[in-house]
Amino acid sequence: MRPLHVTAVAALLALAAVVGSVAVARTTGLGSASRAANDAAVAAKTRQLAAYERTLAAALAAKTPALPAVPNAGSSQPAAGQRVVYHRPPPVVVVTHTRHGDDGREAEGGGGDD
Repeated sequence: MRPLHVTAVAALLALAAVVGSVAVARTTGLGSASRAANDAAVAAKTRQLAAYERTLAAALAAKTPALPAVPNAGSSQPAAGQRVVYHRPPPVVVVTHTRHGDDGREAEGGGGDD
């Protein structure tokens, strides 16, 4: 190789190393800046979830209303107002056509009168 080519390749490699170093420095700087913003967002969400947890605990601690009495299972009266009507779905018809030669045409003669 000529000395000019060697110098050009070395200069390009040096330029690539400098650009890579600058990119790494900017990336780490952006990471630390965004980390602070993410920490604030996580702290806000944690406070919101803690408040929601307190409301759930208060709702759980509150006494639930009494349930209505269960009707006697031995009574001869049917349950009023509850009637179940079952409607069968329409049948699913699947037609698979296979040629059996019975579609009205003659198999070999072409169907004409001779």
